[in-house]
Amino acid sequence: MKNRTTVERKSERELVVTRTFSGPARIVFEAWTMPELFKQWWVPKSMGMTLLSCEMDVRVGGRYRLVFAGNPEPIAFFGRYIEVTPHSRLVWTNEEGGEDGPVTTVTFEEKGGKTLLVLHELYPSKEALDAAGTGAADAMGETFQQLDELLVTLGASMGRS
Repeated sequence: MKNRTTVERKSERELVVTRTFSGPARIVFEAWTMPELFKQWWVPKSMGMTLLSCEMDVRVGGRYRLVFAGNPEPIAFFGRYIEVTPHSRLVWTNEEGGEDGPVTTVTFEEKGGKTLLVLHELYPSKEALDAAGTGAADAMGETFQQLDELLVTLGASMGRS
């Protein structure tokens, strides 16, 4: 059975994306925190975007910066990690739109070798979420499918080691 991604607007300021992945929380967490893995699945292939650079200092107070090829200028997404609990929780700011960007929380809950992942975005206002829309969250379906494929590869390579 294929894993399904759900996108829900939980309140005027909250967007929640949920999916179960076929892999232990430790591996799913690493795919979110190791640049060499993150680069392999984060960009939806159908969008034809290129991730030019991916810097991640995954610790409380550490910063991240993702730079995509843009037309005509590169586009950067950046912020800092507020909370890092290995294999179970990541919280970061999204500062490219200014100081009051949304705060993203991702939780990883392992059950029977699978990981329930919940991505929660809290916007500063209803207007901010309305302006952002659900386009990026909707693209998560494809992005998360790419992560699923990577996890199969990682699981196979780890089974052989």
